[in-house]
Amino acid sequence: MNLSELKKGQSGKVLGVSASPQLRRRLFDMGLLVGETIKVEGVAPLGDPFEISVKNYRLTLRKHEVEGITVEEVR
Repeated sequence: MNLSELKKGQSGKVLGVSASPQLRRRLFDMGLLVGETIKVEGVAPLGDPFEISVKNYRLTLRKHEVEGITVEEVR
């Protein structure tokens, strides 16, 4: 499933990132590495932007940025 399918409060483990090389590098630099657990902290009413927490900090990403992040839901 992709990250945009998770709802507020759900967590997921990053399985892969498919994006342009520049965006992929930027996401990796922000800590979105394969194997990391992330949690959706909030989603704007129209689905853009997403607020997630990863490695003790929060990131706000646009919908087009999270659509390429493949996750496995963690319960």
